[in-house]
Amino acid sequence: MIEVRHLSGDQYEVRVTDETATTHQVTLREADRVRLGGADISGDTLIAESFRFLLEREPNTSILRKFELPVIGTYFPEYEQDIRKRVAQR
Repeated sequence: MIEVRHLSGDQYEVRVTDETATTHQVTLREADRVRLGGADISGDTLIAESFRFLLEREPNTSILRKFELPVIGTYFPEYEQDIRKRVAQR
């Protein structure tokens, strides 16, 4: 289960409940939200979909505890193209 909570500004907290629960601090700048998800996608939705993408590739215990959302693309080059498709289908 993925729970996204907007803290303030560009800061979000994500809690992933699996065998082991984890909490992550994610920074999502407005320009990145629009670039990755489009003008109509909320930060919460983009982050939740991004975590679904990550969880398909690694356990929640391997996900960085604090990061800026676009950093996912440095680990998974297909991320930006994939996330755009995912949010377009919502």
